[in-house]
Amino acid sequence: MLAKGDKVSVLDDAINGIVSKINGKIITVETEDGFELDFNASELILISSSNDFLNDIAKTNFSGVAKEKEIPKPRSFVKEKKSKKDDFVLEIDLHIEKLVPNKRGMSNYDILTIQTETVKRQMDFALRNRIPKVVFIHGVGEGVLKSELDFLLGRYDNITFQDANYQKYGLGATEVYFIQKKNNL
Repeated sequence: MLAKGDKVSVLDDAINGIVSKINGKIITVETEDGFELDFNASELILISSSNDFLNDIAKTNFSGVAKEKEIPKPRSFVKEKKSKKDDFVLEIDLHIEKLVPNKRGMSNYDILTIQTETVKRQMDFALRNRIPKVVFIHGVGEGVLKSELDFLLGRYDNITFQDANYQKYGLGATEVYFIQKKNNL
């Protein structure tokens, strides 16, 4: 005997569906395509009973479903501690367009003079304010400014300088570290 909600298959056709109405021996089946068709009870075969479905649900362990619904706990990771030296970096772009409003009419000598004066002024500022690290962005170019910068920085005491981080600045930057003396009072 068929009941509403049973999954059935038609004997002589490739039609499967679920029983939606029973009217005596005439059974209405909603097909997998969404159509409602009437069949004689003798033309249908029971595939699974609606009672079987309810029993399957009762046997199902819902802990897996409940686990999926839980809010995930945040991943714990060890945060890399940064020293205070890495907190602030003074970056100075020495490209002439950044230093003057208009470079028209300036010779290469004038441009280089403005750039070196900017380096001296910023180095003094960093020393006065105890800034531990300065990056001078000079660009790649022909290397005139870089060699002038190397010569100028070589005259300072208590500093070290090197090419800046390639990933961040490319080849056109120099990093200056100030060696801070600790006061023993």
